[in-house]
Amino acid sequence: MNKQDRFDVNLADSQATSIKPLEAGKFDILAYESYEQGLLERCRNFRGSKSGVLVYRRMRVAEVFSHGCRDIKKSLEWQLGALKESMGYRADIPNFLEPWYGIGTVAGAFGRKYVWHEGQAPAIGEKFSSLDTALENKTTPVKETDIGAHTIRMIEYFLDKTKGKVPISYCDMQSPLNIAENIVDVNTLMTDFLIDPESVKKLLQKISNLMVDFTHTMKGLIGNALVSPGHGFGSSRCFEGLGMSNDLFVMLPEDLHRDIAIPAFEKVSKPFGGPAFHSCGNWHSRIPEVKQIKGLKMVDAAFSKATDPDPNPPETFSEKFVNTGIIVNARIVGGLDIIEDKVREL
Repeated sequence: MNKQDRFDVNLADSQATSIKPLEAGKFDILAYESYEQGLLERCRNFRGSKSGVLVYRRMRVAEVFSHGCRDIKKSLEWQLGALKESMGYRADIPNFLEPWYGIGTVAGAFGRKYVWHEGQAPAIGEKFSSLDTALENKTTPVKETDIGAHTIRMIEYFLDKTKGKVPISYCDMQSPLNIAENIVDVNTLMTDFLIDPESVKKLLQKISNLMVDFTHTMKGLIGNALVSPGHGFGSSRCFEGLGMSNDLFVMLPEDLHRDIAIPAFEKVSKPFGGPAFHSCGNWHSRIPEVKQIKGLKMVDAAFSKATDPDPNPPETFSEKFVNTGIIVNARIVGGLDIIEDKVREL
Protein backbone atom coordinates (compact mmCIF):
# COMPACT_ATOMS: atom_id res chain seq x y z
CA MET A 1 0.00 0.00 0.00
CA ASN A 2 1.07 3.58 -0.64
CA LYS A 3 1.54 5.42 2.65
CA GLN A 4 2.29 8.77 1.03
CA ASP A 5 0.44 11.45 2.96
CA ARG A 6 0.43 14.90 1.38
CA PHE A 7 -1.91 17.82 0.80
CA ASP A 8 -2.92 18.09 -2.87
CA VAL A 9 -2.95 21.79 -3.77
CA ASN A 10 -4.60 20.97 -7.10
CA LEU A 11 -7.86 19.90 -5.44
CA ALA A 12 -10.63 22.42 -4.90
CA ASP A 13 -11.80 20.41 -1.87
CA SER A 14 -9.47 17.79 -0.38
CA GLN A 15 -12.24 16.30 1.75
CA ALA A 16 -14.89 15.95 -0.97
CA THR A 17 -16.24 12.81 -2.63
CA SER A 18 -17.42 12.74 -6.24
CA ILE A 19 -21.21 12.46 -6.16
CA LYS A 20 -23.95 12.08 -8.75
CA PRO A 21 -26.94 14.30 -7.93
CA LEU A 22 -30.26 12.56 -7.30
CA GLU A 23 -33.69 14.08 -7.87
CA ALA A 24 -35.80 14.24 -4.72
CA GLY A 25 -38.55 12.11 -6.26
CA LYS A 26 -36.07 9.30 -6.95
CA PHE A 27 -34.59 9.20 -3.44
CA ASP A 28 -35.84 6.27 -1.35
CA ILE A 29 -36.85 8.08 1.85
CA LEU A 30 -38.08 4.95 3.61
CA ALA A 31 -34.85 3.08 2.90
CA TYR A 32 -32.74 5.90 4.35
CA GLU A 33 -35.06 6.21 7.33
CA SER A 34 -34.58 2.51 8.05
CA TYR A 35 -30.81 2.82 7.52
CA GLU A 36 -30.58 5.72 9.98
CA GLN A 37 -32.72 3.93 12.58
CA GLY A 38 -30.42 0.92 12.33
CA LEU A 39 -27.44 3.08 13.36
CA LEU A 40 -29.08 5.12 16.12
CA GLU A 41 -28.58 2.42 18.76
CA ARG A 42 -24.82 2.50 18.17
CA CYS A 43 -24.85 6.28 18.62
CA ARG A 44 -26.89 6.00 21.83
CA ASN A 45 -24.55 3.36 23.24
CA PHE A 46 -21.52 5.47 22.40
CA ARG A 47 -23.02 8.54 24.02
CA GLY A 48 -23.64 6.57 27.21
CA SER A 49 -20.18 4.97 27.30
CA LYS A 50 -16.96 6.22 28.88
CA SER A 51 -14.88 5.19 25.87
CA GLY A 52 -15.20 3.90 22.35
CA VAL A 53 -14.85 4.63 18.65
CA LEU A 54 -17.52 5.35 16.05
CA VAL A 55 -16.87 5.42 12.31
CA TYR A 56 -18.33 8.29 10.32
CA ARG A 57 -17.78 8.06 6.56
CA ARG A 58 -18.60 11.66 5.70
CA MET A 59 -19.88 12.25 2.17
CA ARG A 60 -18.86 15.86 1.60
CA VAL A 61 -20.01 17.26 -1.75
CA ALA A 62 -17.64 19.83 -3.27
CA GLU A 63 -20.38 21.59 -5.25
CA VAL A 64 -22.48 22.18 -2.11
CA PHE A 65 -19.51 23.93 -0.49
CA SER A 66 -19.02 26.05 -3.59
CA HIS A 67 -21.27 27.57 -6.25
CA GLY A 68 -23.99 24.92 -5.75
CA CYS A 69 -25.04 26.27 -2.36
CA ARG A 70 -26.92 29.06 -4.11
CA ASP A 71 -29.42 26.72 -5.80
CA ILE A 72 -31.80 25.13 -3.27
CA LYS A 73 -33.00 22.39 -5.63
CA LYS A 74 -29.52 21.46 -6.88
CA SER A 75 -28.07 21.55 -3.36
CA LEU A 76 -30.65 19.03 -2.18
CA GLU A 77 -30.07 16.80 -5.21
CA TRP A 78 -26.31 16.70 -4.60
CA GLN A 79 -26.84 15.98 -0.92
CA LEU A 80 -29.41 13.25 -1.57
CA GLY A 81 -26.94 11.67 -3.97
CA ALA A 82 -24.40 11.74 -1.14
CA LEU A 83 -26.84 10.13 1.31
CA LYS A 84 -27.58 7.32 -1.13
CA GLU A 85 -23.86 6.77 -1.76
CA SER A 86 -23.13 6.73 1.98
CA MET A 87 -25.36 3.71 2.52
CA GLY A 88 -22.85 1.59 0.61
CA TYR A 89 -20.17 2.02 3.29
CA ARG A 90 -19.94 0.39 6.70
CA ALA A 91 -20.33 3.15 9.26
CA ASP A 92 -21.78 3.91 12.68
CA ILE A 93 -23.03 7.47 12.16
CA PRO A 94 -25.42 8.33 9.31
CA ASN A 95 -24.87 11.29 7.01
CA PHE A 96 -27.34 14.18 7.07
CA LEU A 97 -28.63 17.11 5.05
CA GLU A 98 -27.33 20.58 5.71
CA PRO A 99 -28.69 23.97 4.63
CA TRP A 100 -25.10 25.00 3.97
CA TYR A 101 -25.24 28.77 3.84
CA GLY A 102 -22.97 29.49 6.75
CA ILE A 103 -19.96 31.73 6.38
CA GLY A 104 -21.37 35.24 6.09
CA THR A 105 -24.88 34.40 7.33
CA VAL A 106 -24.69 36.60 10.42
CA ALA A 107 -22.66 39.25 8.59
CA GLY A 108 -25.83 39.78 6.57
CA ALA A 109 -27.51 41.07 9.73
CA PHE A 110 -24.95 43.91 9.70
CA GLY A 111 -25.75 44.75 6.08
CA ARG A 112 -22.78 42.89 4.62
CA LYS A 113 -23.54 41.37 1.21
CA TYR A 114 -22.38 38.26 -0.60
CA VAL A 115 -20.32 38.60 -3.77
CA TRP A 116 -20.90 35.72 -6.19
CA HIS A 117 -18.11 34.88 -8.62
CA GLU A 118 -18.87 32.39 -11.36
CA GLY A 119 -18.23 28.81 -10.25
CA GLN A 120 -17.12 29.79 -6.75
CA ALA A 121 -18.47 29.88 -3.23
CA PRO A 122 -19.80 33.25 -2.08
CA ALA A 123 -17.36 35.79 -0.69
CA ILE A 124 -18.11 38.57 1.78
CA GLY A 125 -18.18 42.02 0.21
CA GLU A 126 -16.79 45.17 1.73
CA LYS A 127 -16.25 45.03 5.51
CA PHE A 128 -16.36 47.80 8.09
CA SER A 129 -13.04 49.57 8.42
CA SER A 130 -13.57 50.31 12.12
CA LEU A 131 -15.13 48.59 15.09
CA ASP A 132 -17.06 51.74 16.05
CA THR A 133 -18.76 51.83 12.67
CA ALA A 134 -19.79 48.19 13.01
CA LEU A 135 -21.23 48.79 16.48
CA GLU A 136 -23.13 51.89 15.35
CA ASN A 137 -24.62 50.01 12.42
CA LYS A 138 -28.25 48.98 12.86
CA THR A 139 -28.67 45.21 12.71
CA THR A 140 -31.51 43.14 11.30
CA PRO A 141 -32.58 39.73 12.68
CA VAL A 142 -30.84 37.10 10.58
CA LYS A 143 -34.14 35.51 9.52
CA GLU A 144 -35.16 38.82 7.94
CA THR A 145 -32.01 39.22 5.84
CA ASP A 146 -31.79 37.96 2.27
CA ILE A 147 -29.51 35.09 3.20
CA GLY A 148 -31.41 34.25 6.39
CA ALA A 149 -34.72 34.10 4.54
CA HIS A 150 -33.05 31.97 1.86
CA THR A 151 -31.77 29.56 4.50
CA ILE A 152 -35.25 29.24 5.99
CA ARG A 153 -36.68 28.50 2.53
CA MET A 154 -33.93 25.94 2.08
CA ILE A 155 -34.83 24.15 5.33
CA GLU A 156 -38.54 24.20 4.45
CA TYR A 157 -37.81 22.84 0.97
CA PHE A 158 -35.59 20.06 2.33
CA LEU A 159 -38.23 19.09 4.89
CA ASP A 160 -41.01 19.11 2.30
CA LYS A 161 -39.15 16.97 -0.24
CA THR A 162 -38.01 14.43 2.40
CA LYS A 163 -41.29 14.48 4.36
CA GLY A 164 -39.32 15.41 7.48
CA LYS A 165 -37.93 11.88 7.77
CA VAL A 166 -34.31 12.53 6.73
CA PRO A 167 -31.88 14.00 9.31
CA ILE A 168 -31.02 17.70 8.91
CA SER A 169 -28.56 19.89 10.80
CA TYR A 170 -28.37 23.61 11.45
CA CYS A 171 -26.57 25.68 8.84
CA ASP A 172 -22.92 26.44 9.56
CA MET A 173 -22.88 29.94 11.03
CA GLN A 174 -19.29 29.81 12.42
CA SER A 175 -18.25 31.07 15.87
CA PRO A 176 -18.81 34.67 17.03
CA LEU A 177 -15.06 35.28 16.61
CA ASN A 178 -15.02 34.02 13.02
CA ILE A 179 -18.14 36.03 12.25
CA ALA A 180 -16.54 39.20 13.62
CA GLU A 181 -13.86 38.86 10.94
CA ASN A 182 -16.64 38.70 8.32
CA ILE A 183 -17.86 42.09 9.56
CA VAL A 184 -14.75 44.09 10.47
CA ASP A 185 -11.44 44.22 8.61
CA VAL A 186 -9.28 41.54 10.23
CA ASN A 187 -6.28 43.84 10.76
CA THR A 188 -8.48 46.32 12.61
CA LEU A 189 -10.18 43.56 14.58
CA MET A 190 -6.94 41.99 15.79
CA THR A 191 -5.57 45.38 16.81
CA ASP A 192 -8.75 46.21 18.73
CA PHE A 193 -8.40 43.05 20.80
CA LEU A 194 -5.36 44.81 22.26
CA ILE A 195 -6.36 48.48 22.33
CA ASP A 196 -10.15 48.34 22.71
CA PRO A 197 -11.16 44.97 24.16
CA GLU A 198 -14.43 46.29 25.60
CA SER A 199 -15.68 47.27 22.15
CA VAL A 200 -14.71 43.82 20.83
CA LYS A 201 -16.75 42.27 23.64
CA LYS A 202 -19.72 44.42 22.65
CA LEU A 203 -19.46 43.28 19.04
CA LEU A 204 -19.23 39.61 20.04
CA GLN A 205 -22.22 40.09 22.36
CA LYS A 206 -24.24 41.57 19.51
CA ILE A 207 -23.24 38.69 17.24
CA SER A 208 -24.08 36.12 19.92
CA ASN A 209 -27.60 37.46 20.39
CA LEU A 210 -28.23 37.28 16.63
CA MET A 211 -26.89 33.72 16.49
CA VAL A 212 -28.99 32.44 19.39
CA ASP A 213 -32.13 33.96 17.88
CA PHE A 214 -31.54 32.43 14.43
CA THR A 215 -30.51 29.04 15.82
CA HIS A 216 -33.79 28.92 17.78
CA THR A 217 -35.59 29.69 14.51
CA MET A 218 -33.81 26.82 12.71
CA LYS A 219 -34.41 24.43 15.60
CA GLY A 220 -38.12 25.20 15.59
CA LEU A 221 -38.34 24.58 11.86
CA ILE A 222 -36.30 21.37 11.72
CA GLY A 223 -38.01 19.80 14.73
CA ASN A 224 -37.56 16.04 15.18
CA ALA A 225 -35.34 15.78 12.09
CA LEU A 226 -32.58 17.77 13.82
CA VAL A 227 -29.15 16.21 14.29
CA SER A 228 -26.39 17.70 16.45
CA PRO A 229 -23.80 19.18 16.68
CA GLY A 230 -24.03 19.60 12.88
CA HIS A 231 -21.86 20.70 9.97
CA GLY A 232 -18.44 18.96 9.90
CA PHE A 233 -19.05 16.90 13.04
CA GLY A 234 -20.33 13.35 13.23
CA SER A 235 -23.93 14.13 14.14
CA SER A 236 -26.97 12.24 15.32
CA ARG A 237 -30.47 12.82 16.66
CA CYS A 238 -29.21 11.52 20.01
CA PHE A 239 -26.06 13.69 20.20
CA GLU A 240 -25.93 17.12 21.81
CA GLY A 241 -24.36 20.49 21.19
CA LEU A 242 -23.86 23.18 18.60
CA GLY A 243 -20.83 22.90 16.33
CA MET A 244 -18.92 26.06 15.47
CA SER A 245 -15.75 26.78 13.50
CA ASN A 246 -13.37 28.99 15.49
CA ASP A 247 -10.31 29.04 13.23
CA LEU A 248 -9.38 32.65 13.97
CA PHE A 249 -8.45 31.82 17.57
CA VAL A 250 -4.95 30.72 16.52
CA MET A 251 -4.23 34.38 15.68
CA LEU A 252 -4.92 35.47 19.27
CA PRO A 253 -2.83 35.01 22.40
CA GLU A 254 -4.39 32.64 24.91
CA ASP A 255 -5.47 35.28 27.44
CA LEU A 256 -7.33 37.42 24.89
CA HIS A 257 -9.11 34.42 23.42
CA ARG A 258 -10.02 33.11 26.87
CA ASP A 259 -11.22 36.42 28.31
CA ILE A 260 -12.91 37.96 25.28
CA ALA A 261 -13.90 35.32 22.72
CA ILE A 262 -14.69 32.17 24.73
CA PRO A 263 -17.58 33.71 26.75
CA ALA A 264 -19.40 34.46 23.48
CA PHE A 265 -18.72 30.93 22.21
CA GLU A 266 -20.20 29.52 25.42
CA LYS A 267 -23.21 31.83 25.35
CA VAL A 268 -24.28 30.82 21.83
CA SER A 269 -24.03 27.08 22.43
CA LYS A 270 -25.50 26.84 25.94
CA PRO A 271 -29.19 26.86 24.88
CA PHE A 272 -28.48 24.08 22.37
CA GLY A 273 -26.74 21.48 24.52
CA GLY A 274 -23.24 22.92 24.81
CA PRO A 275 -20.35 23.74 22.49
CA ALA A 276 -18.61 21.63 19.87
CA PHE A 277 -15.32 23.21 18.76
CA HIS A 278 -13.60 23.12 15.37
CA SER A 279 -10.48 24.77 14.06
CA CYS A 280 -8.53 24.05 10.91
CA GLY A 281 -4.77 23.67 11.12
CA ASN A 282 -2.56 22.46 13.93
CA TRP A 283 -3.90 23.66 17.28
CA HIS A 284 -2.58 20.93 19.61
CA SER A 285 -0.62 23.47 21.69
CA ARG A 286 -3.89 25.25 22.48
CA ILE A 287 -5.71 22.16 23.79
CA PRO A 288 -5.53 23.19 27.49
CA GLU A 289 -7.17 26.50 26.60
CA VAL A 290 -9.93 24.84 24.51
CA LYS A 291 -10.64 22.36 27.30
CA GLN A 292 -11.58 25.30 29.53
CA ILE A 293 -14.67 26.01 27.40
CA LYS A 294 -17.61 25.31 29.70
CA GLY A 295 -19.77 22.34 28.77
CA LEU A 296 -17.53 21.31 25.86
CA LYS A 297 -19.04 18.26 24.13
CA MET A 298 -16.79 17.62 21.16
CA VAL A 299 -13.72 18.90 19.34
CA ASP A 300 -12.83 18.47 15.69
CA ALA A 301 -9.33 18.33 14.25
CA ALA A 302 -7.45 17.10 11.18
CA PHE A 303 -4.93 14.27 11.52
CA SER A 304 -3.50 13.66 8.05
CA LYS A 305 -1.75 15.93 5.57
CA ALA A 306 -4.25 14.94 2.89
CA THR A 307 -6.87 16.56 5.14
CA ASP A 308 -4.95 19.67 6.15
CA PRO A 309 -1.45 20.82 5.17
CA ASP A 310 -0.62 21.25 8.87
CA PRO A 311 -2.33 18.34 10.67
CA ASN A 312 -2.38 17.68 14.41
CA PRO A 313 -0.22 15.10 16.22
CA PRO A 314 -2.58 12.27 17.27
CA GLU A 315 -0.67 11.35 20.42
CA THR A 316 -1.21 14.82 21.93
CA PHE A 317 -4.97 14.58 21.47
CA SER A 318 -5.18 11.11 22.95
CA GLU A 319 -3.12 12.24 25.93
CA LYS A 320 -5.01 15.49 26.56
CA PHE A 321 -8.60 14.31 25.97
CA VAL A 322 -8.57 10.85 27.55
CA ASN A 323 -10.97 10.56 30.51
CA THR A 324 -12.43 14.03 29.91
CA GLY A 325 -15.80 12.99 28.48
CA ILE A 326 -15.05 15.19 25.45
CA ILE A 327 -15.42 13.46 22.09
CA VAL A 328 -12.65 13.89 19.51
CA ASN A 329 -14.03 14.11 15.97
CA ALA A 330 -11.00 13.02 13.96
CA ARG A 331 -10.90 14.00 10.29
CA ILE A 332 -8.58 11.69 8.38
CA VAL A 333 -8.46 11.81 4.58
CA GLY A 334 -6.25 9.21 2.92
CA GLY A 335 -5.87 5.56 2.03
CA LEU A 336 -6.90 2.81 4.44
CA ASP A 337 -3.31 2.40 5.58
CA ILE A 338 -3.03 6.09 6.54
CA ILE A 339 -6.38 6.03 8.30
CA GLU A 340 -5.55 2.85 10.23
CA ASP A 341 -2.20 4.26 11.35
CA LYS A 342 -3.75 7.50 12.57
CA VAL A 343 -6.60 5.77 14.40
CA ARG A 344 -4.10 3.49 16.18
CA GLU A 345 -2.04 6.55 17.18
CA LEU A 346 -5.17 8.22 18.52
